[in-house]
This record gives sequence, C-alpha cells and structure tokens, in this order.
Amino acid sequence: MTTDIYTKKILIFGCGNTLFANDGFGPAVVEHLNRNYTLPDTALALDAGTGIRDFMFDLLLMEDKPEMLIVVDAVTVPSRSPGEVFDIDLTDVPREKLSDFSLHQSPSSNLLKELKDEGGVDVRVIGMHTDAIPNEINPGLAPEVEAAVPRACQRIMELLKDK
Repeated sequence: MTTDIYTKKILIFGCGNTLFANDGFGPAVVEHLNRNYTLPDTALALDAGTGIRDFMFDLLLMEDKPEMLIVVDAVTVPSRSPGEVFDIDLTDVPREKLSDFSLHQSPSSNLLKELKDEGGVDVRVIGMHTDAIPNEINPGLAPEVEAAVPRACQRIMELLKDK
C-alpha cells in the first residue's frame, strides 16, 4: 500500500504515535476514514506514524508529485480548546520559525512549505489541539480527542468534495 504514494494524486497522512495517548490522533483519523468513508480512487489515506518525514523526502524527490497532501496531527495551541479541530495555514508560521516549528514531532513546516511552494502541491494541515502528550507509554485517546476524530474526517471529506 505504501507504494501507492507514488501514484495517487491525493495523499492523506495521519501523523503520531498511538502509544502516547492523544499523539495517536492522526492515525486514529486515518483508521476511521478508511473504515467509514469511501475515498476517491485517486486518494490514499495512510497512517504515517512517526515516519512522515521519510515520506515527505520521497515526495520532494519525486518528479510526478501528488496534487494534494493533507496532514492530520495533534498539536498544542494554547488558544484552542482540547479536541478542537482546525486548519493550520503554513503562511501563519513566522519565517524564522519555519525550521523549528513542527506539528507534534511530525513534518517540519519547512518541508511542507517546500512541497507547496516549489513542488506545486496543495498542502493542507488539519490540527487538533491537545493539552498534553505523555512522556511515557499510555495508549488511547482522551474522550474529547476521540470525539474529534469524526470531525476531522468530515473536514477531510469537505476538502475532497470536488476531487
């Protein structure tokens, strides 16, 4: 299935580590999406776990890049409510912070920005605010994060509506 990243026009990557509580949000969204929705034939939803940087480097090197990349991840944004799902605009990240801003240990936004600006890929990032990610193994999502999974899937389907 991972070889499909080289042929699909739309890629959806769920980022995070399911062993660390709410960090498993991205993979949970991909699992829910694949079980409960019919994606266009041109789309692939993949649990990228903590290895999305490897996929991103592959995408940057590919001659035929996908048209759209959707990244789903848990983030910490103090001005948001726990479980809140929202779009993250890469242009809102200050230029001097591009290299160190990360979506909870997933792709740094400079790689996403490079795919968008130089690769011509429509890059979308869907974040979900979480108060904390534990430092020790603690599988499972908090109730507010579990409730956010279908909302993130609905947002993805909105983005795919005309694809």
